[in-house]
Amino acid sequence: MELRQLTAELSVAPQIRPDDVRDLAEAGYRALICNRPDGEGPDQPGFQEIGRAARAHGLAVRYLPAESGKVSDEQGRAFGALLDELPKPILAYCRTGLRSTTMWALSQAGMLPLPQIIERASAAGYDLRGVVRRIVNGGKTPVEVADASHAVVIVGGGAAGIAVASSLLARAPDLDIAMIDPADIHYYQPGWTLVGGGVFDPATTARTMASVLPRGVHWIKSAVAAFEPERNAVILDGCRVVRYEQLIVCPGLKLDWGAVEGLAEFLGRHGVTSNYRYDLAPYTWQMVQQLQRAGGGRAVFTQPPMPIKCAGAPQKAMYLSADQWRRAGVLDRVDIQFCNAGAVLFGVADYVPALMDYVGRYGIHLNFGETLVAVDGPRQVARLRRAQADGSAEEIERGFDMLHVVPPQKVPDFVRVSPLADAAGWVDVDRHTLQHKRFPNVFSLGDAANTPNAKTAAATRKQAPTVAHNVLALRGVARGEARYDGYGSCPLTVERGRIVLAEFTYGGKLAPSFPGWFIDGTRPSRLAWWLKERILPPLYWQGMLKGREWLAQPEMQG
Repeated sequence: MELRQLTAELSVAPQIRPDDVRDLAEAGYRALICNRPDGEGPDQPGFQEIGRAARAHGLAVRYLPAESGKVSDEQGRAFGALLDELPKPILAYCRTGLRSTTMWALSQAGMLPLPQIIERASAAGYDLRGVVRRIVNGGKTPVEVADASHAVVIVGGGAAGIAVASSLLARAPDLDIAMIDPADIHYYQPGWTLVGGGVFDPATTARTMASVLPRGVHWIKSAVAAFEPERNAVILDGCRVVRYEQLIVCPGLKLDWGAVEGLAEFLGRHGVTSNYRYDLAPYTWQMVQQLQRAGGGRAVFTQPPMPIKCAGAPQKAMYLSADQWRRAGVLDRVDIQFCNAGAVLFGVADYVPALMDYVGRYGIHLNFGETLVAVDGPRQVARLRRAQADGSAEEIERGFDMLHVVPPQKVPDFVRVSPLADAAGWVDVDRHTLQHKRFPNVFSLGDAANTPNAKTAAATRKQAPTVAHNVLALRGVARGEARYDGYGSCPLTVERGRIVLAEFTYGGKLAPSFPGWFIDGTRPSRLAWWLKERILPPLYWQGMLKGREWLAQPEMQG
């Protein structure tokens, strides 16, 4: 926990955790202000978790969230009102502390000399020159003046961003590339299924961003606030401006924990867990073991409406849990309910028979058309909306001892409201070239693009070389057009030691990487498990993220 003092009565900090609150109380802080919206990061505790800890230690707490780069004058005034209202000293926090500092600066405009505001922020490690420009320009960012300019700018430092940067540099080593991402840690998210299954240690799925960033790429450690594609500009947190010649947009999806009533409050308690968050996947394994020790219980696994990251992940958690209970001899005393908002078990029919075999083997009850809408942790009750055949819906309740939730997911707000988005909010690209339909110097890959493929790391591994080639073709240093065929892969962990390796392209056409005599993807396979556990992690870290395009060469035309 890093505290930075702005005044004798106010300090700011990057994201804090519930365990930090006791130390803050002992240090004399009497109030907390949260300026970060819930669901921004995969390892972010929700405001309700922080609030509960604050109240337990006698601290006042307030929620004044702002999207990255979109701190308004009104929020500045509201922050000032909180400074007047709350007991002192106060700690305000967000992802990095910059939004909190910006709100403070706006609240002090006209009260403190401008140089003093800037100097105090600078002493705390925050550059507010962009806010100065915004104030003197009547609230409008002057995009004509750029803080930085690069040939290629990549938004997002996840699997897609790192992979496409490495693929670009493998083809053009001297290319000027900047990557925009505020995160300090890069996660191998496909590994969290095995963390929740007691196979992987969570630490093996995380590395520092600096360690995976390709050499020569300029890292702009900031969040994106907005796009100005007509002016080839990206607006950053703090209202700074970055210009580009080509833009690649791959920020991933936002996990919308707040869309389910009570979920954010009870995550990590009362048996409520999710493999979709780094710090909660170990709790999944704890709950599996707890039901094992109890000799049985009620386990509910939910899947929200599509699209989500890795559509098979909700089932993976369920199958691995059931297999552990089977091995422990308590499976027949565990009531397993799979509540799926969709109408089918898996979107590609060829893989369903093998999955249904395991559904029967584990005694899983399938409940299609059921969407989780609320969680009551102390009562251990999940409320779901069940679709009826006539189009109506009813609400039902299911009790649980363990509830594994996959949160609803959506495009980040700065993408959804931008000129780059289609009517549904996704980056609007050609599904084969991944080039934007209206702005030809903009490309997108990964989860935020509107391509109708499975949103998996395997899809990104195939998309990155396609985008890299087509960007360089646009720059006149490559020939032909690379085309992405919609490839996606979902290694369905049906038991510890066996996987149904689903691989397919657009339209659900099967696309196996190996001959059937080696791995038949429609049947559970030990070799596929070995691939998932032993081969795919190093392939990710040392192959995909390093620009080594093993089995990922794009189809070429022209």
